[in-house]
Amino acid sequence: MILNEGGSSRDLFSEQIDADLVIVGGGVSGVCCAVTAAREGLKVVLVQDRPVLGGNASSEVRLWILGATSHMGNNNRWAREGGVIDELLVENTYRNPEGNPVIFDYILLEKITEEKNIRLFLNTAVYEVEKEGADTIKAVKGICSQNQTEYTFKAPLFCDASGDGVIAFLSGASFRMGAESREEFNEKFAPSKEYGELLGHSLYFYSKDTGKPVQYIPPSFALNDIKTIPRYKTFNLQEQGCKLWWIEYGGRLDTVKETETIKWELWKVVYGVWDYIKNSGNFPEAANYTLEWVGAIPGKRESRRFCGDYMLVQQDIVEQRQHIDAVSFGGWSIDLHPADGVFSELPGCNQWHSKGIFQIPYRCMYSKNISNLFLTGRIISASHVAFASTRVMGTSAYNAQAVAIAAAIATEQKILPRQVSAHIQALQQRLVKAGQFIPGIKNEDTGDLVQQATVTASSEYSLSTLPESGKLYPLQTGIAQLIPVSPGKLPLMRFHLEAMGKTELPVHLAVCSRKASYTPDLIVEEKLLQLEPGRNCIELEWQTVFTENQYAFIIFRKNESVSAYLSGTRLTGLLSLFQAENKAVSNTGVQTPPEDIGVDAFEFWTPRRRPAGENMAINFSQPLFTYRADNIKNGYARPYLAANAWVAALNDVDPQLVIKWNKAVTVNNIQLTFDTDMDHPMESVLMGHPENIMPFCTRNYSIYDGAGNLIKNITGNHQTRNNIVLEEPLVTDTLVVKCEHPAANIPAAIFEIRCY
Repeated sequence: MILNEGGSSRDLFSEQIDADLVIVGGGVSGVCCAVTAAREGLKVVLVQDRPVLGGNASSEVRLWILGATSHMGNNNRWAREGGVIDELLVENTYRNPEGNPVIFDYILLEKITEEKNIRLFLNTAVYEVEKEGADTIKAVKGICSQNQTEYTFKAPLFCDASGDGVIAFLSGASFRMGAESREEFNEKFAPSKEYGELLGHSLYFYSKDTGKPVQYIPPSFALNDIKTIPRYKTFNLQEQGCKLWWIEYGGRLDTVKETETIKWELWKVVYGVWDYIKNSGNFPEAANYTLEWVGAIPGKRESRRFCGDYMLVQQDIVEQRQHIDAVSFGGWSIDLHPADGVFSELPGCNQWHSKGIFQIPYRCMYSKNISNLFLTGRIISASHVAFASTRVMGTSAYNAQAVAIAAAIATEQKILPRQVSAHIQALQQRLVKAGQFIPGIKNEDTGDLVQQATVTASSEYSLSTLPESGKLYPLQTGIAQLIPVSPGKLPLMRFHLEAMGKTELPVHLAVCSRKASYTPDLIVEEKLLQLEPGRNCIELEWQTVFTENQYAFIIFRKNESVSAYLSGTRLTGLLSLFQAENKAVSNTGVQTPPEDIGVDAFEFWTPRRRPAGENMAINFSQPLFTYRADNIKNGYARPYLAANAWVAALNDVDPQLVIKWNKAVTVNNIQLTFDTDMDHPMESVLMGHPENIMPFCTRNYSIYDGAGNLIKNITGNHQTRNNIVLEEPLVTDTLVVKCEHPAANIPAAIFEIRCY
């Protein structure tokens, strides 16, 4: 028993916590930063002001995680972010394909608690920064609302992943808020004052069918005139949650200081929208529905942006500029919203895509005037226009992983964030090793023992035919087959088309004008097919000579009287594409921007979600491409310029890779990368997914040494990367990896194997 008569004032409990890296902000970016840094050996403190992790992706807000894949609605192929963010999305798809945000909450918590180098502080709001001199943070102070404890977090390095940049702001870091003028960076898409300078907040709701009539009496503060929302007629019972992303407000207010005001306005709108659905009489199907959940905090899009040694601008995105210090990539559209949000007469967003993914340089990821402060999440150094692309969670988390390994290098070298730039190649190689694909950067890790080995296989898949399944695709939209090509001419192609009558069909051979991108804006050859009624047997021989490995498009233009035969065979690094709309990302089949906004015009060619999206049935006179065994050490662990995988022949009943060294080596760690379809966006909530394990993923495999001893047996794998740490060092001159095919029509595939 405690009896304290009191009388004088008291202090809260207090505690000092020391670490190598303090990360403030436990959204997806903070989580990915913490896990990545902890795996690099840093002692990490992660401070989160909410009771759950995930930020906008958590069950408190319920926004889906997206990045460069953009709902599969742009021309970025195989562009899902790698590393820890990929682990999270793959795991969520495996356990939670329905997209329950509560389950995603605990997946994030589990990922943090599995790392012994992380100390997590939930419900802890940082409110003060202690400094040493003008440019160095000494400590940050936070208070936990649940245990009435004041914490002092001390470290040589800090990372702000808080979204609003709380420690960057308190420390005096240079920042911007609002839109730059068109003239400052010559950004032609910079918005006018009338359009607005900030993106607003959104707040979502869920409903459910109770199976019996339910009345709804709205609160007195609910919006009572639905017609003040110009788009009110688009509300319906089927769309809820973040599909109503355009319930947005606050773009003309201070999106930090006036957040509570913004939240109340959004509450008014949400409860008023549900009143309209339930009580207007326009939705009799809503009689049995109840309002199941309404967000208590809004999802923020934009507030402060902090200044690094480089500021990303519109041209970096549209022109896909190259940076020597690239450590990440983006690929979401430049996506600006009218400041008046849900009350605007303008469309809810103004999205313009680039022709492919773009590099993000390391110089955007630390403060230019606070020497030991990393910036990550949405607050990296970017103009308002560039921020409109980099702000999404997949990209933000990817940047955070780069910051984490930069922090590891800074700790090991006893240097500051800016000085890590002198070690940029080491940073890039460690990122690639951790699963971080960086456009243009390949594995050149001299410590990878596989680079010294000879690799052979029991079989190698040669792409000679994509056999007909009997299924037809009517060319109501154009269809294209995306294929990897090698130097030289393409082999003769044979395929069949079904025509309803005598007609013509243009067929194009196209490539992208930008290396390693997937916008077919350069037609290198064209043929006009003359078709007769019924089944037409077609042979195509192209004269174009390719000079390097790249992807090419065989494009069949729209003709509603023609159908193409499809194949049931699905292969790593091979896709069919369609010139079809995806309104979720402002894709109408063709991007046609207004003049003088600094954006390119081009066609969209995008895949379809399974079970649709079959490849075209085509026969080649000789193998188009062979998925060679030594692809596993070619430096790329996803399709990029080529398929970059070993794939076994389907008739190989015991597929296996043999890695052979000239002399015995000591192996402590084996890393394998599998195909979890980096083209699939894996939205974390609401969407739902047709599979919980990606069909290309090798699920069962075993590893043996040269004497035939079993080293490791894995069953039921669903992850992209398997990192096998051996209990005892293995001395051997041979490793054998035996696999099973994941399905009868999908062969076993491996992108990369590394040994250390």
